[in-house]
Amino acid sequence: MNAYKIDATHSNITFKVKHLMITNVTGSFTDFDASLTANNADFADAIITFEAAVNSISTNNEQRDEHLKSDDFFAAATHPKLMFQSTAFTAIGNDTYELKGNLNIKGNTQPVTLSVAYGGTMTDFYGQEKVGFEIMGSISRAAFGLTWGAVTEAGGVVVADEIKLLLSVQMVKQPAV
Repeated sequence: MNAYKIDATHSNITFKVKHLMITNVTGSFTDFDASLTANNADFADAIITFEAAVNSISTNNEQRDEHLKSDDFFAAATHPKLMFQSTAFTAIGNDTYELKGNLNIKGNTQPVTLSVAYGGTMTDFYGQEKVGFEIMGSISRAAFGLTWGAVTEAGGVVVADEIKLLLSVQMVKQPAV
């Protein structure tokens, strides 16, 4: 069994959501952890876990970040982490995969399907074997209980339901035990 841990220094966990339906607000989580285990060299049997600390959310606007941590959105005080557990990692093409799993946000667990592009394997300056992945997809925030909304005086939606996810992940192979 090959085990990998996320290299947080070289990984980014980001999301985008439409604001006023005319532009995107981009955010990220800065405190996260992930692991991957696989027997197969092509990762086709990979088991992946991921979690992020809700209090680490950053949209480069402190007031908005505090609102996102509130009960209107993530309820960080009672649900401090969002978590993902894979159920399938299936090769669908050359260096492309479909990742299925259960995502838990704010105590609500929903199945999600994400697209994964394998970036390759490389040994770094310290002799550590690393693998890279780009993970993309979208979720409905309402499905996870993130239902806060507002409408402008002109009738425009302030925050869209669809959240686009983009994770650039570098994993470090762990020594065999």
